[in-house]
Amino acid sequence: MTTTEPDPAPAPAPRRTRRSALSPRDLVSEALAGVLQRPARSALTALGTVLGVGSFIAVLGLTGTAASQIDGRFSELTATEVTVQDTGGTDSGHVPLAFPADADTRVNRLNGVTAAGVYWKVRLVAGQTVRSTPARDTGTTAQTQLIAASPGMLEAAGPTLAQGRTFDTYHDSHREHVAVLGAATAARLGITTVETRPAVFIGDTAFTVIGIVDDLERKPELLMSVLVPRTTAEHLWGPPGDERANMLVATELGAARQIADEAPTALRPEHPDYFKAAAPPDPKALRSAVGDDLGQLFLLLAGVCLVIGSVGIANTTLVAVMERTGEIGLRRALGARGVHITTQFLAESAALGLFGGLIGTSAGTLTVVLVSAVRQWTPVIDPLAVATAPVLGLATGLLAGLYPAWRAARIPPAEALRR
Repeated sequence: MTTTEPDPAPAPAPRRTRRSALSPRDLVSEALAGVLQRPARSALTALGTVLGVGSFIAVLGLTGTAASQIDGRFSELTATEVTVQDTGGTDSGHVPLAFPADADTRVNRLNGVTAAGVYWKVRLVAGQTVRSTPARDTGTTAQTQLIAASPGMLEAAGPTLAQGRTFDTYHDSHREHVAVLGAATAARLGITTVETRPAVFIGDTAFTVIGIVDDLERKPELLMSVLVPRTTAEHLWGPPGDERANMLVATELGAARQIADEAPTALRPEHPDYFKAAAPPDPKALRSAVGDDLGQLFLLLAGVCLVIGSVGIANTTLVAVMERTGEIGLRRALGARGVHITTQFLAESAALGLFGGLIGTSAGTLTVVLVSAVRQWTPVIDPLAVATAPVLGLATGLLAGLYPAWRAARIPPAEALRR
């Protein structure tokens, strides 16, 4: 009787070693632990990103806010100012001064006009100068402009008086010898006060200075001039010659176009062709140029701050890699691969950049609001810029951590453990 031995049991299949993996949850946990392990260093490292992203938001916000204010200022002047030029009519009907004596009153009757007045540059005869003493001289005051103006013109120009007053309809109707000086002209003539009733001499004629204008909303070039009543100038030096007269009209908001159409007819119904009225064109090119220049300048500064921030993150991350060489070796011995080490340090630098971006966005937005509140502006902040600013900080952190993370992944495990 034969017995059969049972077949030997088959050898067990070799177990497959599962490759180590790093889950997103563990990655975030490790990144936060690395950042919070040294809070002071992490805060200082993120400061560069905070400044860069904060500057980015503040620049865009302040540029947009300033551009809005500039646009509003230009729009206000465009919509409230009209200039009427005296063309003198045709060759057959040419007149030396087309504006009637009551030009101010005629235009002021138009609905929407707040002030209007005529002015022109007076051409003095040879040898006549504007000076502050009776003695003749040939100093720099010889170049001072003399402007004949009606009372309404000064009102339309929106003067800010440093001292005294401007001349009125009484001075104009009685051909009074009074003068109003721009601040720059008063300084050149050595006149600092009107309380002593100083005088300026135009040729041999004395004019009492009754006011000094410190600033003008319109026609600021008149600050370099001496202004005298229109009727006085016309009586002493005659009507304007080649220097044609103009009228400045200040209107209510939005009425400029209408007044430009109506003013010539109101001035001379029988000859409206003697005048050419126009509202200033919309200076879009100047507005956009101002906004572009401000934006480019400050965005460059924000870019410099971001570069400084990224260098700080890169430097700190590289130092952390050198300090944590033993930790890197231990992780590699426990199965971490090079890609895990790279990802870990990239996550830490990205976290620093993201935190810096969030804080910088808040700081930049707060800066725009505070500056606008102090200046009494309306803050203008692009929501897209606020939404993308933290992402910019995150990208800065990622770029800054590329080299340190690559360096950490290339450290040999055995060498890391020996250290």
